Amino acid sequence: MCQSVFRNRRDTQVTFSLINRSKHVPLARLIDEGELREQLDHIRSLKLTRGESTWLRGNTFYGKRQMFRPDFMEWFENLTLPPYHLERVGDQYELTFEGNWPEVMLWEIPALSVLMELRGRAVLNTMGRFEIQVLYARAMTKLWEKVEDLRQEPGVRIADFGTRRRHSFLWQDWCVQAMLEGLGSSFVGTSNCLIAKNRDLEAIGTNAHELPMVYAALAQDDQSLAQAPYDVLADWHEEHDGNLRIILPDTYGTEGFLAKAPDWLAGWTGIRIDSGDPATGAETAIRWWKERGEDPTKKLVIFSDGLDEAKIVELYKRFEGRVRVSFGWGTLLTNDFRGLAPDDGLAPFSLVCKAISANGRPTVKLSDNPNKAMGPSAEIDRYKRVFGVGQQEAQAVIV
Repeated sequence: MCQSVFRNRRDTQVTFSLINRSKHVPLARLIDEGELREQLDHIRSLKLTRGESTWLRGNTFYGKRQMFRPDFMEWFENLTLPPYHLERVGDQYELTFEGNWPEVMLWEIPALSVLMELRGRAVLNTMGRFEIQVLYARAMTKLWEKVEDLRQEPGVRIADFGTRRRHSFLWQDWCVQAMLEGLGSSFVGTSNCLIAKNRDLEAIGTNAHELPMVYAALAQDDQSLAQAPYDVLADWHEEHDGNLRIILPDTYGTEGFLAKAPDWLAGWTGIRIDSGDPATGAETAIRWWKERGEDPTKKLVIFSDGLDEAKIVELYKRFEGRVRVSFGWGTLLTNDFRGLAPDDGLAPFSLVCKAISANGRPTVKLSDNPNKAMGPSAEIDRYKRVFGVGQQEAQAVIV
């Protein structure tokens, strides 16, 4: 994603902001501001090591050698993340990042990971040594029971998508090793590049809502706004092929996106379902492929929204043989401590870091779930009109 932005929109000025959808979690009361600043300052000091750079430059990703171009890698190797703005407002933190898009976008993952881990440490600091040992023993057992359920479906394909809202780096690494041992070839990789490098796994993921959100914000009129989601994918189409060609259609409503999509998009590898009812989303995709003369059994559907093992098994059984099915398992893989800590203080919660403006214009996300919509209300109404979004069914936001 960063390379695509670097190539096509590198001078776009963006602002990213932390958004805690779970207001009941008082981050500013739990996390010391000085400690948070220390961690954020440390992130700004980081550079790629020689080994990490060599791995990125020379590794095979999605069957492609040297996916990252020399000009991009030279820029990346010399990158220092731009400054941040941190302010306490009541029981929450306002954390924002501003600057050139390819620089600012790289704040999202480490900022979220640090906040989640510091919150976890704050809770653990209230517990005794044996209490903590029992906590982790129970969490390990909980994850392994999920693995045992999943191994009953030997054809299932699962990747770790849990970096942003993990319990901690060490816990994510443990979860990845458990998945690898427990599921074998059914575990297809991780979106965490460092763990992929260290564990000799496939680095795997998809592009995100950020791309159409920023492209749309840059649109000067309704006509160019309606075209923006397809402009993103046209740029991506030039740069990538194979399994990197996964459509994320729900930013402004899946039904409308597919109805107006150009024919060449039907030839892409697959679709990621990330909001709304997942089964409905997959059925919509299958119907769309058939209408466009494509064979759905050769297409890939990646489910990635609020998954746990029971939902993974349910969706796999429903769609196996109808499409190629894969799962990006996130927070409930790498941060399922529900019911394990006093007052449920380690339960996962919904924390995101999103682009909120581009070149001074607000961004909007509609989603297939109105509970995930973001942006100024007037702009949300405008986007719904332009993209023909009608009545939507609200879904609980788990994480």
